[in-house]
Amino acid sequence: MAQEAGLRTGRGLPLFWRVCLVNGAVFAVGTAVLAASPATVSTPVLAREAVVLAVGLTVMLAANGLLLRAMLGPLDRLRHLMEDVDLLRPGQRLREQGSGPAADLVGSFNAMLERLEAERAASSGQALAAQEAERRRVAQELHDEVGQSLTAVLLGLRRVADRAPAELQQDVLLVQESARASLDEVRQVARRLRPGVLDDLGLVSALTSLVTEHAQLTGAEVCRRLSPDLPSLGPDAELVVYRVAQEALTNVARHADAGRVCVDLGPTFAGDAVQLRVVDDGRGLGDSREGAGIRGMRERAMLIAATLTVGPHPDGGTELQLLVPTPRPGDGR
Repeated sequence: MAQEAGLRTGRGLPLFWRVCLVNGAVFAVGTAVLAASPATVSTPVLAREAVVLAVGLTVMLAANGLLLRAMLGPLDRLRHLMEDVDLLRPGQRLREQGSGPAADLVGSFNAMLERLEAERAASSGQALAAQEAERRRVAQELHDEVGQSLTAVLLGLRRVADRAPAELQQDVLLVQESARASLDEVRQVARRLRPGVLDDLGLVSALTSLVTEHAQLTGAEVCRRLSPDLPSLGPDAELVVYRVAQEALTNVARHADAGRVCVDLGPTFAGDAVQLRVVDDGRGLGDSREGAGIRGMRERAMLIAATLTVGPHPDGGTELQLLVPTPRPGDGR
């Protein structure tokens, strides 16, 4: 608010009057130069007099155009930014330079972007927090109610199989195996909704389990390099890293048709961030626009001020990088 108030109080003349003043100044200077010069205009106009008038008009128009371009140039840059701005890629700003209405408009637009990014991050944070709470509730219900019910069914079928006639035992065993498979599927769904290993054993163990499950489901060759010496990121950042890796592996399984996937997690050389890399040798992104999965990952990255980049890998396939800044002492994160 203080910045916006400063912009309001710092504004000078409106743009219309500034343009009028520039034009008036150019024409006044041109008139003064013409009046002070020895040039004369006859009736009818002579050829050399017409040349002098044409040169003078050209000079005035050129000077007027240069002054207006310098004054209105920031508006063109603002228009290009307005066409390309994406709130899921925060930090897009125009350089504020000079003075006048155009510079004031650039400052106001930058302030508006900052406000919109903050509001978008807050609303996305609330939505994702509600989503995670619902995931936790559904996972708990699947584990406690459906899982326990299927376990009771398995125990009952085992007792029935022990007492069933020989001609029925095979059918009972088939039903028992079906119930056991359903129980395993329920447990997998519960783990995907809310990985208990993330809360119990930490981020590295959770990613190890996630990568192993991806290899079992897809049959792809998987390599992982997960550093055990990670700085403390906090529960929110660890959950974002896990969800981004989960969504990246899901996209690889659905769209990439990859035979090899590598997942790397470790601190950067500077030590000021933790980097997650997911690289596959699949068909790549192509010319398709970003889907809901990537945009969802960008929204999660915004919540912890992380930087997400997705693009082609030099050796083919797709590379995803997530840079998570490590919290500083007193950050409260």
